[in-house]
Amino acid sequence: MMKDAPQTTRAAPATADLTDQDLIERALARDPEAFRTIMTRHNQRLFRIARAVVRNDSVAEDVVQEAYLRAFEHLDTFRGDASLATWLHRVVLNEALGRLRRSATRREVPLPTDGAGAEIVPFPHAANPDDPERSVAQRQILRLVEEAADALPEDFRLVFTARVIEAMSVEETATLLGINPKTVRSRLHRARQLLRQQIDRKVGPVLLNAFPFAGRRCARLTEAVMKNLGLSS
Repeated sequence: MMKDAPQTTRAAPATADLTDQDLIERALARDPEAFRTIMTRHNQRLFRIARAVVRNDSVAEDVVQEAYLRAFEHLDTFRGDASLATWLHRVVLNEALGRLRRSATRREVPLPTDGAGAEIVPFPHAANPDDPERSVAQRQILRLVEEAADALPEDFRLVFTARVIEAMSVEETATLLGINPKTVRSRLHRARQLLRQQIDRKVGPVLLNAFPFAGRRCARLTEAVMKNLGLSS
């Protein structure tokens, strides 16, 4: 008599390999790793979108945390009409704009002027941890780009952040901001013109890799939301 072949059980796929719908189902079942994966997938882009509105790192981080809590509270309402990323973008954008409206004042970040103290910063062609001077120069340039982007009018700033910093398509940007694709193109064109006026006199070609979202900040934001959800380890 032949013995039955031993049954093999397939290991559940790691959350990093799951689709958005799978992650949502697991999150609704209160799987901590599903929440973590959703956040680590979207943290950087959501932070940058929030920062484009509030123009402050710490406030943007707080906005994203609050948006996650709102989104997770209403996760059962997600119907998949848009991608999870688009849905989260809208929640973050609404939270950021609401925060801005509630704010008593809007702090403008002054741009460097051509007056005393202004200097030409050499552009570092590549990051090199063994070259401290180049690393400092790169940070200075990225800060200059951040300040110039912060000074853009809000409509242009949001389009610039979505299209250039986040490399979203015209259609994705139009959906996110609720505007016509043609408007996206015209606003991006104008945003680039304004940005060049601010930075061309200081630096030449600039690597637009601003608003970094370091691993430490990403982890801190994720853990703060997990704690609020009562799922921290």
